[in-house]
Amino acid sequence: MKPVILAFETSCDETAVAVVRGTEVLSNVLSSQVDLHSRFGGVVPEVAARAHVEAIRSLTHRAMVEAGLHTDDLDAVAATEGPGLVGALLVGFSFAKATAWARQLPFVGVDHMEGHLMAPRIDHGEAFRPPAVSLLVSGGHSEIVLVHDWGEYEVLGRTIDDAAGEAFDKLARVMGLGFPGGPAIDAASEGGDPKAVSFPRALSDRPYDFSFSGLKTAVATFIERAARSGDLPPLADVAASLQEAIVDVLVDKTFRAVDDTGVRVVSGGGGVIANRRLRRRLAEEADKRGVTLCLPPPVLATDNAAMIGVAAVHHLSLGHVSDWATGVDPGLRLG
Repeated sequence: MKPVILAFETSCDETAVAVVRGTEVLSNVLSSQVDLHSRFGGVVPEVAARAHVEAIRSLTHRAMVEAGLHTDDLDAVAATEGPGLVGALLVGFSFAKATAWARQLPFVGVDHMEGHLMAPRIDHGEAFRPPAVSLLVSGGHSEIVLVHDWGEYEVLGRTIDDAAGEAFDKLARVMGLGFPGGPAIDAASEGGDPKAVSFPRALSDRPYDFSFSGLKTAVATFIERAARSGDLPPLADVAASLQEAIVDVLVDKTFRAVDDTGVRVVSGGGGVIANRRLRRRLAEEADKRGVTLCLPPPVLATDNAAMIGVAAVHHLSLGHVSDWATGVDPGLRLG
């Protein structure tokens, strides 16, 4: 019998609760805080934590009702341990741990990035199996991970300054497109020419590491100078061009890792994986090389609790549970 897990994810600005049975999602609900943070142009940690406190109890009830289960039917409780905003993490982690303690159930703390890594298992099942190269692009994290086996991860490269998600957010603000930046730029790029403006790609210095700070500066400088001279291209062209610069780097480095390691499975996770252009380019490159591509649907690419539950199922299968004294770790690193 596959274990039934009640899972929580509160690492940033979305309160998410799910119930999973193995890799089957019985319910997956969330409360987004986009409207709360949009006027600030980014996530305010204290505002996020308070919003989690207000939403988590009712969302838990909703998740259990949608799953058609009672707490007596649960086998364990799980929550994101890190990385993330410390106040936000504490809300979900503490609520989950208290729930597990009250019901005398095992409690599992889960690495947020491992959750994103395992998200494709929900839709792709056995097609997504190690060894694999996984592109994880979530908020402040951009990583390429070699998955030797479940639980055995080698981080080949990660961001050395601005991650892809941060670049999208900061450039959207420069362009007046609002927050969050990724979806805003994706929408603004519709019909634009990705070759209209030649923005820099940081490709050669480190084979698998990411750097988007130079691109951020280049785009901001271009917009300022072009606006001053009255020669600013259409917004769609600028959005498509900067999006292409980010996508080029993500795709190039991911498949460089595929070629170097010889793996035949590529996966992805994190909010940026919901980007339409990135998904298209990853699919084209995978098809060209004849490798299997496993991407979660957009709803499971962004932060959600179902992925935390699936990762917890894996840990439970190995007999791994968290000590009651375990706390959150905002700087937790995969691998």
